[in-house]
Amino acid sequence: MTSEQQRTTLRVLVASNALGGVATASGFAVAALLAENVSGSTSLAGLVATSTTLGAAVLAVPLAGLARTSGRRVSLSLGYLIAFVGAALTIVAAQIGSLALLLAAGCLFGSGSASNLQSRYAATDNAEPSRIARSLGLVVWATTIGVIVGPNLTGVGGSVGTSLGILALAGPYVFSVVAFGLSSATVWVGMRSQVRPAKVERQPLGDTFRQVLSIPHARLGLLAIATAHAVMVGVMSMTSVHLRHHGASLTIVGFVISGHVAGMYALSPLTGWLADRLGRIPTVGIGLGVLAVAMTLAAVAPDDAHALTGLALFTLGLGWSACLVAGSTLLSRSVPDDIRTSAQGLSDLTMGVLASLSGTAAGPVLAYLGFHWLAVFCGILLVPAALLAATTKQAMARV
Repeated sequence: MTSEQQRTTLRVLVASNALGGVATASGFAVAALLAENVSGSTSLAGLVATSTTLGAAVLAVPLAGLARTSGRRVSLSLGYLIAFVGAALTIVAAQIGSLALLLAAGCLFGSGSASNLQSRYAATDNAEPSRIARSLGLVVWATTIGVIVGPNLTGVGGSVGTSLGILALAGPYVFSVVAFGLSSATVWVGMRSQVRPAKVERQPLGDTFRQVLSIPHARLGLLAIATAHAVMVGVMSMTSVHLRHHGASLTIVGFVISGHVAGMYALSPLTGWLADRLGRIPTVGIGLGVLAVAMTLAAVAPDDAHALTGLALFTLGLGWSACLVAGSTLLSRSVPDDIRTSAQGLSDLTMGVLASLSGTAAGPVLAYLGFHWLAVFCGILLVPAALLAATTKQAMARV
């Protein structure tokens, strides 16, 4: 691929990630509230976020396989199309009050997150070796546009939903339907000149997992990504419920979630630059340290201190960004070429499964122990990754 083709690919990925960010964040901002409304239970409020995360995890593997055999264009456009269907079904589920359909729709909706995450690897496929992390960070950054706009459409989405005869809490998913459709079309049209990949032998997931675990840098990358995502989902999925239970309006909820996702994505070019210049392992360590600060802030913030909770959520997003960008680059560049795509799919599966478990546990913890203990428990999850980062040697190549 020429440098011009690489720039074109990056522009397409930036556009599709921005649209995908709008689609994902519009729905995610009200997912817990919608689940609570349909189920009538606070302890079940995290299930939609969990099903979305689990859907992203499960679909990551076949989408990665499709990228390996048919190319990123086919894989990414199909992933966004599946999410389009999920967003539409979410509206239907809200209208008929079906929790089962809501959870099934959430799984399909998660395909949008899987595609956005897979895009970061697409950005590195033909990047210059000295700019791999920065290319990855640029695509992650593109999601900033969407995820800041998305949650702030919550109030407008409610009004749109009401005008269309839809439950107000399901209204933001109208934006998700439109944005996912545009994401799919953008990739399909914009990447039409992509060369079909050469045929490669199928790599069993179990074999990929064993190979990744046998490579110290890949092992650290995998654990750092999965841990950061589990901590982020566990806390973020319950933040809107916590805020609403302590007097916050939907507008305040939108601002807090916007601040969080700005932390996740807005500074990703900087974390990419750090990963390329300082090294991937030190950047992972920085990310884990920032996550520890975020959990401390969330644990000590008074229930009605919405600004302090917002600061904790912004810091949470920043730590996640450092771990995702540096960890993804570390994993991708540490494994052999013949298992790289499989390892990338494995990484997204692992991060999704662990995040699904933390999201499932988050509802009961919030209901019975409170938001502060949820932050404490998520903080404890950081310990294994921190120990591994401290004991993994960085090679001369500044991995």
